[in-house]
Amino acid sequence: MAGRLRQPTGRYGGRTAAERQAERRGRFLDAGLRLFGDSPGFRGTTIAALSEAAGLSTRQFYEEFHTLEDVLAALHLQVNDWAEEAALTGLATADGQPIAERATAAFRAYAADVTGDPRRLRITFTEIIGVSPRLERQRLERRARWIDFICAEAAAAAERGEAVPRDYRLAATAFIGSVNGLLHDWQAGWVDAPLDEVVDELVRMLLGMLRPAGWHPEQG
Repeated sequence: MAGRLRQPTGRYGGRTAAERQAERRGRFLDAGLRLFGDSPGFRGTTIAALSEAAGLSTRQFYEEFHTLEDVLAALHLQVNDWAEEAALTGLATADGQPIAERATAAFRAYAADVTGDPRRLRITFTEIIGVSPRLERQRLERRARWIDFICAEAAAAAERGEAVPRDYRLAATAFIGSVNGLLHDWQAGWVDAPLDEVVDELVRMLLGMLRPAGWHPEQG
């Protein structure tokens, strides 16, 4: 029948509504990375300034987020996701290798990712601190995920006879605190050492935790 109406496809300019929404959200997150991770920082940024930096309107901001804290929360998770992906990729390159090679590959990849863009370090180790109880819970939950990562690798190494078989959760918690503190201080310029030296020190700390002095594999 002539003139029959077609069902709306939800596409505009060749993109679906979901694709347009994802693109807008990405632009707000990119702007947040620039402003929160550099100047003026999270506490000095307004919704209007973030929207302007994203090239979008404040109305569009409220279509994607409720508050600036929501943007910081999303960025914190995204930065950690990138770092975790890098660590897992590094680990995969040393698949089947002894624990020393696996630890070195994972931490070199992790450190290269988080230090490759200083804004990521600032968001992860500085801007997220003290914002709200909600973000503190998120920070601790994400740290717990890294602790689980270390514990899983330690348990696997113990099964292979490369590490002392024990509960590593407390030691892994202390180690993650050392990683965060050392990389924060390195980024801030308080550690006068190249990144490779920083990573080597972290790997030595990890191996010392897994294989303490006087322990031999045959001891089990």
